[in-house]
Amino acid sequence: MKSLFLPTLPALLFGALLAGCGSNTPPGNIIRIGSASPLTGPQAHLGQDNANGAQLAVDEINAAGGVRLAGKTWRLQLLVEDDQADPRVATTVAQQLADDDVAGVIGHLNSGASIPAAKVYDDAGIPQISPSSTAIAYTHLGFKTAYRVMTNDSQQGAALAQYATRYLHATRIAVVDDRTAYGQGLADEFARAAVTDGAQIVDREYTTDHSTDFLAILTSIKAHQPQVVFFGGMDPQAGPLARQMRQLGLTARLLGGDGMETSQFVHLAGAAANGDVASNPGLPLDQMPGGAQFRKHFTARFGPIQNYAPYAYDAVYVMVDAMKRANSPDPARYLPMLASTDYRGVTGNIRFDEHGDLQTGAVTLYQVNQGKWQPVTTITGPAPLPASH
Repeated sequence: MKSLFLPTLPALLFGALLAGCGSNTPPGNIIRIGSASPLTGPQAHLGQDNANGAQLAVDEINAAGGVRLAGKTWRLQLLVEDDQADPRVATTVAQQLADDDVAGVIGHLNSGASIPAAKVYDDAGIPQISPSSTAIAYTHLGFKTAYRVMTNDSQQGAALAQYATRYLHATRIAVVDDRTAYGQGLADEFARAAVTDGAQIVDREYTTDHSTDFLAILTSIKAHQPQVVFFGGMDPQAGPLARQMRQLGLTARLLGGDGMETSQFVHLAGAAANGDVASNPGLPLDQMPGGAQFRKHFTARFGPIQNYAPYAYDAVYVMVDAMKRANSPDPARYLPMLASTDYRGVTGNIRFDEHGDLQTGAVTLYQVNQGKWQPVTTITGPAPLPASH
């Protein structure tokens, strides 16, 4: 595991970042916040995006003078750890952050990492706000420390099923998932909603989050003549899957979730990506209340946004907002304040239900057109889709 401190910082923020660096026991009034995501391996581009979003928020807060609590001025220090998108590593990372006395954690990226780590944080009484874990189980295990600032797989799966059945008029659908908590959870929710909407799941196949050869699975799927193939998983698998579908002459439309709606998917799939559709919780960035300003500040510092950076950024501010309302950085004091959050962030208005999920949330459908993801429609609860074309 490694801590991440980025070398190219604006002069205004340099001193603020240095104030957070140093030994394991930093001097002065320092609030340590953990960030956990994959920083190595095939999902590192997404994990780094999360870390960068959290880092931008931390540096902004420090540059603005820190956080005033209980008559003292506090500075934030971000401890960034690599969980490798591995459930076992995630629990080790979680324990390390707990041992480092973090006041809270922004993470993890993957549901398969957030779920086992959640018990570690709950045992330690450390609030955890995930910017990107969408599996329903993450917030439904009874841990009072678990929150997320993104819609869950029930909402996302239903929106994707609605698109498949009512917009594409698909009646024959094949489903593939990578057997992770995220991929399987999203695929299950999609399949359930699609069947409710009158479609038939003609084939259900499984792979792993390390596979890149899907020819055997796709050969079986092709024999069932689906109109849509749904994939529950991340872009390192979705890209090759799209390419191999076209190689086999499968004309079915490929659908996926937020793990597929990335620039890396388009890069990996190449021309085969055109026409494919994926969802992403939330509004398109340019339609988010603070999206335009966030894009300007983030890209000037880190380059293009991958996916979840705005949510990681908001998660830091939500955590600090709870500390301010509790007038304390002590997790035992500010954790109860998270439940009553009413914060207007970059991504929208953030309020939590009794599970730690967003009370309301949008899901946007995107389609690849000429090598770029373009928004098709945004669904907030039950809503009609645009007419088919």
